[in-house]
Amino acid sequence: MKQQTTRKPELTGALRRDSVKKHVGAIHVSGKLSLLQRKLSNVLLLNAYDTLTTSQSHSIDAKTLCLMVGYNSNDVATLRGALKSLAETVAEWDMLDEDGKQEWGVSALLSYAKLREGVCEYAYSPVLAQKLHDPKMFALINVNIQRNFSSGHGLALYENCYRFVRTGSTGWWSLDLFRKFMGVEESAYYASFKHLNAKIIKPAVTEVNKTSNITITPEFAKKGRAVTEVRFLIRENPQLAMFDIDDSDGLRKSSLYERLRGQGVSDRLARQWISEHGEEYIAEKLAYVAGKNGVKSTLGYLSAAIRKDYVKETPPKPSPEAVAVVAERAQASRDIEQQEDTRIAARLARQARFAVVRGLIEARNPTQRDADKRLFVATLEDELAREDFRNRGWESALNAQAIFDFWCELEPEAFEG
Repeated sequence: MKQQTTRKPELTGALRRDSVKKHVGAIHVSGKLSLLQRKLSNVLLLNAYDTLTTSQSHSIDAKTLCLMVGYNSNDVATLRGALKSLAETVAEWDMLDEDGKQEWGVSALLSYAKLREGVCEYAYSPVLAQKLHDPKMFALINVNIQRNFSSGHGLALYENCYRFVRTGSTGWWSLDLFRKFMGVEESAYYASFKHLNAKIIKPAVTEVNKTSNITITPEFAKKGRAVTEVRFLIRENPQLAMFDIDDSDGLRKSSLYERLRGQGVSDRLARQWISEHGEEYIAEKLAYVAGKNGVKSTLGYLSAAIRKDYVKETPPKPSPEAVAVVAERAQASRDIEQQEDTRIAARLARQARFAVVRGLIEARNPTQRDADKRLFVATLEDELAREDFRNRGWESALNAQAIFDFWCELEPEAFEG
């Protein structure tokens, strides 16, 4: 149930300055973007992030971009339209700088974008690039999570709340500002709080809580009898975090990944290159760069070799040793895939067991549930385990096996199959 609260008095002077410095600086993007355009914006930022402040422009294979966003890679017209919209969209910030002075600014979300020979090239304005690269100012959105969203309002609310996940609250927003975030500030229909709450706030909150790695709770402030402001309390979604597994573990274990890291390639960029181009292609470019003398910037030359597909004019015939190395890498890759399959199976099995536990709990009355909790806590010897159970209850990942064992004793047949 949403709470009705009374807004606390505003702090002033130095008190206000200290309070603001504790909060994440917010860069807000116009809510008028469609779901596709908003997803595209996040993928482009993720792709550029490692070189955001050192490169004037960035590029990504257009088909890879379409795949990550989730739409038809042959629909060039849609991609062009989406990029055009991003160049016409304004990003706005209003925050305190390092000296405690107020700073307001706006910038086009993209300074330019172009498509040429299957490659999307784009750039950010220098001032916006600095803001976007600062984790205190802006939080990257997980592109795997954004795939779950089916509405633009849901994703827009998630983005604007996720910026403040470290502080636990968005702070108070006027309804006019909230309508702007959702892209409905010009709609007379949503000038009514009743319509705004029913058609925008409630559905968007439901989607964020159902599909993302955070849960949010709206609170409203009134002036007289009219609702004038809204804020969202934010916490991590324990149920999603319980099953959150880094899909990049396999890439990080490969020898090719280690070689890239040894060349000074960042973690994110190394994983991006391997995922986008494949191990064989990246290994070929590493070998190509290794054969070049007098290169001033190995990392820069490697990046160009990967992007422009530099190849040796007369590649030597592979030696038996090289063939053996390729075979060894292929076997290592198969081993990693097998390990990944095993890990996924284990994750699904654990999800199924937690689902069984939830069903068993729902079937018991309140008195039984209370007794079950006390009985289970008595079996925990570690204080950390008890604390995690107090915070997360039967969803405690730290106590997963103990929870399964406990319910298996109470209801042995419930876990069969």
